[in-house]
Amino acid sequence: MNKKDYLDILNAGLATGADFAELYFEDSKGKGISLINGKIETATTNETYGVGVRLLRGVKSVYGYASNLSKTNLLTLISSLAAAFNDTRAATVEELTLRKNSCQITKKVPFAKINEKVALLKAASEAAKNESPLIVRVDASINENNKVFTIYNSNGEIIKDERTYIRAFVIAMASKDGKLEQGYAGPGSLKGLSFLEEKDFVNLAKEAARLAVLNLDAKECPSGVMPVVIGNAFGGLLFHEACGHPLEASSVSKGHSVFTGKLGERIASEVVSAVDDATIADEWGSYNVDDTGMAGERTQLIENGILTNYLIDDLNGRRMNQKANGSTRRQNFKYEPTSRMSNTYIDKGHSSVSEVIGATKLGLYAKSLGGGSVNPATGDFNFSCSEAYIIRDGKIAELVKGATLVGNGAKILLDIDMVANDLELSQGMCGAASGSIPVCVGQPTLRVKQMTVGGRGGELK
Repeated sequence: MNKKDYLDILNAGLATGADFAELYFEDSKGKGISLINGKIETATTNETYGVGVRLLRGVKSVYGYASNLSKTNLLTLISSLAAAFNDTRAATVEELTLRKNSCQITKKVPFAKINEKVALLKAASEAAKNESPLIVRVDASINENNKVFTIYNSNGEIIKDERTYIRAFVIAMASKDGKLEQGYAGPGSLKGLSFLEEKDFVNLAKEAARLAVLNLDAKECPSGVMPVVIGNAFGGLLFHEACGHPLEASSVSKGHSVFTGKLGERIASEVVSAVDDATIADEWGSYNVDDTGMAGERTQLIENGILTNYLIDDLNGRRMNQKANGSTRRQNFKYEPTSRMSNTYIDKGHSSVSEVIGATKLGLYAKSLGGGSVNPATGDFNFSCSEAYIIRDGKIAELVKGATLVGNGAKILLDIDMVANDLELSQGMCGAASGSIPVCVGQPTLRVKQMTVGGRGGELK
């Protein structure tokens, strides 16, 4: 199709009163390879393409998608969506101009060569297997995805961008006396295979195996209310789930968030500052433009305990009477975009890790978190710990397993009393209304002065 065709489609969407129309064309290609115990198990390729069509009028939206990209089919689709409105034309688009992206946080990266990927996965698998005779299985894989998209909208803009993701996984399983434990690592980036080499994926595989073996002899975690030190990097999952989601405009604008209406108020301890930053070069959750074509931003969410901003998409921004801030994302063309996180973290503080641990006489050190759940309306959460230790007399003592952290996100923010200076990010996937998207969580090591810990090990003594 040519520009006139796109103009005709957009104007058909505006014919019955919509004040904004958008076409999101996407072509996504993926490659994956996985090994079990050093032997190739699967090798896959895939491609998906299509267009998402969105119409807005005030705070009402309609959305549809198609893989048949003919003009006739798209006119039929957008006309059926436009039937949701019943008013006179409110807007007309007469010209479309390609907009050059002002920032280049991410760059085009080719897929890695298959022999290079296989060599790295075999080296990682061997390193994990050789860590201990108790390691019975090692799963290792690399997945790549290249997404190219073009947006046409009734603001008269054409926006084009491209992202290439790479992520590696290793799961090491250890067995002893009928017990089975596992360790895991999953680094990802927009930088290509060189990132995995810089990250020393082979050593991460060894660390996963070490943790699996250690957990075989770990005692059950005691339970009770106690000080909890949460480790850096993936420890930020707690903030992401319990506090990050309630700061998204999709919850805030409808009054479904504990943080609705609290801009400018203290919601956290004064040692807590939090950021969502889509502009970190080549980071897993970064982007040049969000999935509506708006430039990614660094958004200060909390500054010294004060709530300073939300993550705002264009539709919910209308409900809140606030401008969008580059936080509108979607998994692919099948999903209507909405407010989502990118690289979200608690910023570094002024204490050292040794000071945080040393100030804790008796408590739990949750070095890394696993899965969990949260109610964004109330902030109530529970998270499992994938690696945890008891702290005794200011020193890290015995490893424990089965630890669960239970609490409320709004309360936890106020109970953080120490934040270290070892900020680190960790990569993951976040699922919500607009699908599963790449994000980073992160934080420095920090301490929550009182927190409920669940476990089967009785009372902490």
